[in-house]
Amino acid sequence: MRKLETSKRLILLALSGTLLVMETLIFFYYWRTNFSGSITTITGIRYYYRADLLEMAFYGILLFFFTHMYGGMRIGYLKNAEVVFSYAFSILVANALLYVELSIMAKELFILRFFVIMTLSQIAVAIVWNNIAYWIYKSIFPPREMLLIHGDRPIHNILQKFESRRDKYHIVKCMHVKEGLEEISREILTGFKGGEYHAVVLWDIPSQDRSQLFKFCYGHSIRVYVMPKITDVILLGAEELHLFDTPILLTREYSLSLEQRFAKRAVDLICSAILLVLASPIMLVTAAAIKLYDGGPVLYRQIRCTKDRREFQIMKFRSMRVDAEKDGVARLARKNDDRITPIGRFIRKVRIDELPQLINILRGDMSFIGPRPERPEIIAQYMEIMPEFAYRMKVKAGLAGYAQVYGKYNTLPYDKLKLDLTYIENYSLWLDLQLMLLTLKILFWPDSTEGVENEQITALREEMERSDKTGMKEEK
Repeated sequence: MRKLETSKRLILLALSGTLLVMETLIFFYYWRTNFSGSITTITGIRYYYRADLLEMAFYGILLFFFTHMYGGMRIGYLKNAEVVFSYAFSILVANALLYVELSIMAKELFILRFFVIMTLSQIAVAIVWNNIAYWIYKSIFPPREMLLIHGDRPIHNILQKFESRRDKYHIVKCMHVKEGLEEISREILTGFKGGEYHAVVLWDIPSQDRSQLFKFCYGHSIRVYVMPKITDVILLGAEELHLFDTPILLTREYSLSLEQRFAKRAVDLICSAILLVLASPIMLVTAAAIKLYDGGPVLYRQIRCTKDRREFQIMKFRSMRVDAEKDGVARLARKNDDRITPIGRFIRKVRIDELPQLINILRGDMSFIGPRPERPEIIAQYMEIMPEFAYRMKVKAGLAGYAQVYGKYNTLPYDKLKLDLTYIENYSLWLDLQLMLLTLKILFWPDSTEGVENEQITALREEMERSDKTGMKEEK
């Protein structure tokens, strides 16, 4: 296992690179047999071998960019179904941009038939090869055997998550930190030398114990997976300074600089104005469908909180019955919620219900990317057990965010908070643009639109039950 680890990246690079070359060659075949000839017929311009090679290189770079961005090259790291979906989605996006480029070159809409055939061929090759690559990966790299060390917080949830990736992880044994650091260290060393364990998971244990166990594992070159605390996430974005010969980490009192705020607002204004124009036909059809279904209001307005806990009225297309909250109690949508109308179920699935928030962005209440805004009463409930929840309101609320891209609708609030803080503390304009592109993918990935499970009632209730009054006390 240790010998294979050294060559793991090379093997994954070879598997991903082979598919990228095959996809580029498929494009090159269609370019030589159909595309370049069609452009020559229309414009009278002939393309020689140097132009052919340049176009092939351009397409290869374009496809590499999107497959890398959307996770199509992460064989073994993501679930196989998600890798296949990511690669297919990358092909669709890259080919859509290529179609625009060739239409500009031809000075008219390009012939669509050959593009569709090429795209279907590429997706078919991607499906077959990714499954072959996944089988090769599983054959060479079996699941990693791991020892999980935990504290008082229940571990049912994390064990379920590891269980969902049986192809990659296998929890062999769990030990409570109360068994003693000496006993745990002995178990780690014995298990690692005997090949019983290949890694250690430090899961929600007191900081002092975690520090000692981490140093012990690091000193013995043992792989460690650590659940970060809030302070760890904040320090990830800290600026490294040196006071003479002493390294220090700086976290600033403000999250975004003046230049970053200006650039972010400029992007919000330009993109929201363009998207409002482009989406206006879809919005008109949606409004008509909602009105014709039950005669109720088209828009749903609700008080939410943005930067510095300032309240504003968020706008959505109504997806639930008019009397969905007639009792006045705030509650999150559940999985298979019977309050959602048939039209509402569809517009929620494809996120059309969020389009009116483009107006909120124009007004300055929200940004394109940022932590999703919550209701004041929900925030108050979260902060009773998790005061750190206020940290996510150091920036404007967003239409989409880090937690939506890397989490799900029913991700627990504590985990969402850490994801949002990761965004806040590592902010850059490029990160915003990257998350915008990744948001396109999650619109079509079903996991991201799941509701809260019925037995959870709300994500808050689930977190309260699992916290056991100790899980949210960060540094105890």
